[in-house]
Amino acid sequence: MENISSDFAVKVLQEDADRIKLLIRNQTNSLCISQCKAFEEVVDTQMYGFSRQVFFAEKVGILKRGEGQQMLSDLEAELNRLYTELYETRQDMTDAGWEA
Repeated sequence: MENISSDFAVKVLQEDADRIKLLIRNQTNSLCISQCKAFEEVVDTQMYGFSRQVFFAEKVGILKRGEGQQMLSDLEAELNRLYTELYETRQDMTDAGWEA
């Protein structure tokens, strides 16, 4: 059995985190993001799956304790930032008289 390096595990997990961020960034209809339950469920499912991967990597010692939690915190902060940005853009459009 081949050993998996911590650097490789972090790289793979970071690619998954980036994929989740891209999923949201590529959603051009901000109205759907803020009101579409199906989209929220997709993001929630992706986040749950990512958290399980991180937990497993920490549990088997591929990631140091806390390293995975930091990855999750960073991803959650980035997602919150993206949601806030989309909400503010939508609010600006509404304030300007545009339908969002």
